[in-house]
Amino acid sequence: MIWLEFIISSALVVVAAIKLAEYGDVIAVRTKIGRAFIGVVLIAGTTSLPEFLIAVNSIRKGIPDLSAGDIFGSNMFNMLLLAFISLIGWRVRALRLVARRHGLAGASAVLMILLATFFIYADIDLTIGWVGVDSLVLIAVYIILVRLLWTSSSGNEGQAIEEPDDSTPSLRKAITVFGVAGLALVFVVPWLVRVTSDIASITGLGEGFVGVALVALISSMPELVATITAVRMKVYDLAIGNLFGSNMFNIFALGLVDFLYLEGRFLGTISPEFVLVGFLGLMMTTLALIGNQARLRKKLFFFLELDAAALILTFILGMLLIYNRGL
Repeated sequence: MIWLEFIISSALVVVAAIKLAEYGDVIAVRTKIGRAFIGVVLIAGTTSLPEFLIAVNSIRKGIPDLSAGDIFGSNMFNMLLLAFISLIGWRVRALRLVARRHGLAGASAVLMILLATFFIYADIDLTIGWVGVDSLVLIAVYIILVRLLWTSSSGNEGQAIEEPDDSTPSLRKAITVFGVAGLALVFVVPWLVRVTSDIASITGLGEGFVGVALVALISSMPELVATITAVRMKVYDLAIGNLFGSNMFNIFALGLVDFLYLEGRFLGTISPEFVLVGFLGLMMTTLALIGNQARLRKKLFFFLELDAAALILTFILGMLLIYNRGL
């Protein structure tokens, strides 16, 4: 029965994420805002809602470390997906087609993760009411960065504006379907995560490693499916913007959770050991940013770009380190 639940919930997540990518692109075309900004903010925020819900659930269960493991682990998975973009779109060199257009989003993600890991390690015990000042800083920085991204996207970053045709759905329909798909994720992903955790318990995996690995993988499924769909649609700005934006939103969610944690500073309850997972996500995001900005032309095995290979290797070694540390 538990495996049937896993299959059904996974299928629903896949369908919802596909609709998010498809109709997110329609919103970008109809509003002429630009796929990069829509990917970084709208799609990234929606597909990252599972991480926020898992963090909230971890508070209810009294295991805040699970939220850190899931959010920081999800950041690692998101950057691994960038490597998958290289594999899926290897014939057209997908990562190179959008080179230099996501520098601000990548740098913003690096800054957000760096701030979060610093605050967890520094343990600055300052609050306004019951909310930590560190969480308020994360929220404020995210809002400022989104504003900067909006200002940057107003010029469309040199991209050609795609005009809608008769086959393009209306903006009202796009917003409606996008909203329904996002709402579906809110209800289905927690169910999927619960089923996955039960399966993990049955298989004997440790709780900490599940938080970083298995649960983070499942909660990143919307990003995975939305990214694959965007690549198949050849809207690479949407795909890459979604991944950098998801890393930003994950840290933003870490700050928001503090408002729901009434027993003190939420970041102060997270074990400093999870800074290691945060730094691994930071390393991978930095590697992705460098790869996006550099003009690398060499490939490995004729289809894998060097920056994508570096991301895959860092992820594998990082997960081995996490497992060996017994987080």
